[in-house]
Amino acid sequence: MAAPEASVVHGTKAVPKDLPSIDKLLRLPAAAALLQEHGHSLVAGEARALLDGLRALVLAQELGLDALQPAALEAALERRVAERLQSRMRAVLNLTGTVIHTNLGRALLADAALERLLALMSGPNNLEYDLESGGRGDRDDLVEGLLCELTGAEAATVVNNNAAAVLLSIAALARGREVIVSRGELVEIGGAFRMPDVMASAGASLVEVGTTNRTHARDYEGAINERTAMLMKVHTSNYQVQGFTAAVDETTLAPIAHARGLPLVTDLGSGALVDLAQWGLPPEPMPQQMLVAGCDVVTFSGDKLLGGPQAGLIVGRREQIQRIRKFPMKRALRMSKLPLAALEATLRLYLRPERLAQDLPTLRLLTRPLAEIEAQAQRLAPALARALAPRYAVAVAPMLGQIGSGSLPVERLPSAGLTISPVGARGVGSALERLATALRGLPLPVIGRIAEDRLWLDCRCLDGREAELLRQLPALSEILR
Repeated sequence: MAAPEASVVHGTKAVPKDLPSIDKLLRLPAAAALLQEHGHSLVAGEARALLDGLRALVLAQELGLDALQPAALEAALERRVAERLQSRMRAVLNLTGTVIHTNLGRALLADAALERLLALMSGPNNLEYDLESGGRGDRDDLVEGLLCELTGAEAATVVNNNAAAVLLSIAALARGREVIVSRGELVEIGGAFRMPDVMASAGASLVEVGTTNRTHARDYEGAINERTAMLMKVHTSNYQVQGFTAAVDETTLAPIAHARGLPLVTDLGSGALVDLAQWGLPPEPMPQQMLVAGCDVVTFSGDKLLGGPQAGLIVGRREQIQRIRKFPMKRALRMSKLPLAALEATLRLYLRPERLAQDLPTLRLLTRPLAEIEAQAQRLAPALARALAPRYAVAVAPMLGQIGSGSLPVERLPSAGLTISPVGARGVGSALERLATALRGLPLPVIGRIAEDRLWLDCRCLDGREAELLRQLPALSEILR
């Protein structure tokens, strides 16, 4: 590498001959340490990319000589290697106010599920091996007994998410025939997942009955014919129709279906396994209630109110579940060993219902006392105010959060947190966007929400993670400087 004084004639701008060779760059002490730790392929590739970038800046006369000093080159190479190895999926602090946030991973896994994953995934396990007989087993057996015990179902099976559970159930029970659904239940959920499209993909014909706001039992009865394969109910978990409305519940609909020899299938979406009202939360329909009401098949999610990994759970009558389990599409939609292990561990927590609010992170956050959240916001406010002064003002404020992921969409959770407002009347929007971007750029990204000319940081989901936020405040000040 050229010594700094050799390029004085060129002034403060670097010229091509100032650039080191790949070989010289890799002989720098920090580069040698990187080679020892990560191997030649990765480090040499990043070194080459670094020099290519610097060469482009040199040719554009946009690079100073200081950027080519050994210490600067070593730091740049270390930074590139670290960024290259950084995972795209990262932990974040969810301060949006939405507890089960679809874009932030939905339910948090319990410690018991995490410990089970570590114990089982590092070596072989009996995923499809019967330890009693020594022969081939069925992966559904790992959780079917638990699901039947918890819901009262005769049989159960699982797939990789609830969309798959709905798709598989329709395909197995109604392919080539008609499925009757109320027009008011033709839902669309995140990612443009629409019930009519699912029906078509499963090879069944959708028959809409009733109107958007009112459907009656006679509407179902009048639509049944020799091509009808099943009646279906879809829980409208991500919206609510209010006003002059009417719907037919499962208790009324089951006898209509069974009188004609048809199964009744219900999709609960975010279905809970326990009554949330006991913790002061709004009630959500449960699979066990639907089975008592006469439903033959009930589908629901594993990573919403249940508090486990992504999964589609299918419970119900043995005859229908066996048809679903044996349908060829089942293999393509089956769960892998990793989420199955987490699901089993999560379901076992429900065997101790008195401890659920303590053991299940999602339920613990949903039931966190308001006074505790308010006290946390009060503790955080002074430190955050110092970090953001003088450009931003920080205040403690009451907030209304939500359960999230389509669960109880009109219900709100009283909460508390911090609001941040730019100081000055001009450029409020750009100042808030800059702050939100800075928070997302922290080593542990902080996700809030912008509304009403303020950035809102809801503290409900900051349970036990206050210190992690405080440790990052100096870095936040540096970014915003």
